[in-house]
Amino acid sequence: MQKIKTALLSYGMSGQVFHAPFLHLHPGFDLRGSWERSRQKIEEEYPGVRSYTSLDAVLHDDIDLVIVNTPVATHFDYAKRALKAGKHVLVEKAFTSNAAEAEELEALATQKGLKLCVFQNRRWDSDFQLVRDVLNEGVLGPIVEAELHFDRYNPNLSPKQHKETPNDGAGILKDLGSHLIDQAVQLFGFPEGVFADLRTTRDQSVVDDCIDVLLYYPQTRVRIKAGFFVMEPQAAYVLHGKKGSFLKPRADVQENDLKDGNRPTSHNWGYEPDGAEGILHVENGGIIERRRLAAPPGNYFHFFEALYQSLTGGEEVPVPASDGVKTMRIIDAAIQSSAAKSYIPL
Repeated sequence: MQKIKTALLSYGMSGQVFHAPFLHLHPGFDLRGSWERSRQKIEEEYPGVRSYTSLDAVLHDDIDLVIVNTPVATHFDYAKRALKAGKHVLVEKAFTSNAAEAEELEALATQKGLKLCVFQNRRWDSDFQLVRDVLNEGVLGPIVEAELHFDRYNPNLSPKQHKETPNDGAGILKDLGSHLIDQAVQLFGFPEGVFADLRTTRDQSVVDDCIDVLLYYPQTRVRIKAGFFVMEPQAAYVLHGKKGSFLKPRADVQENDLKDGNRPTSHNWGYEPDGAEGILHVENGGIIERRRLAAPPGNYFHFFEALYQSLTGGEEVPVPASDGVKTMRIIDAAIQSSAAKSYIPL
């Protein structure tokens, strides 16, 4: 089996939880190490790998794939340098700071004949997979409106300074919002326009931490919401169609399991707990039906398998740079809309 020699550009939560376990598990990836600024932690957890002291050290090593999982404001520069060094690149969300940067990276990767992928792992969440399946079945009829939420209750500021100080990558819109926007485009396509309200709600916060983004489609409106003051759980996905409704709470277990040190090797990986089912309420031939639907298991391993197949064969990467460009165009429009308090056509 061909081995893809891979390096991370940081080994914080993203590297430890979302990348290293899957790279280590997949037989096609050879995890060579990570750039680490202080403590050499990856060497402790994965004996035999290397702790790099600089980006240049990574780029000058025999590496096939560079994973840019650093703060958003650095994504463009680091990804560009990696592509120029002849490396395939996987970039964490948000892809870049703005659409112009995303387009430049896409063009550079095409020019170099290299693979450029965006890490939108939430496409492989259990809850999103169920929502997509219900929508594709057409049981709801034409969709009139939908809401996608990423709600939390946490009034405290993050200890990570890059998330709480004004910079090109800070704010919940580019953090959780980028996941929701990507999912909306996957479900409904690219919108015609955007109206957005971006707010700051936490004490001492200086970045957007509460977003309400309305995506316009010819016959549908899709609302994107995320914030830190939602104590009572509510449906994360709400679909209302001309034949009925579907509601689904956010219940994917993978992030918490990975944080607890569990690994996706067990037969029951990614299954949601009882009580997290979605509610389908529809009218079919004059008969009203209301029932609960269990989600399929989520598994981020499928992302890495698809990425491997792309790097070793002719398949497209699981989340192409063009998808990242679309998300960044919507984010740019949302920022413009909120500042002008107006509708922005796309």
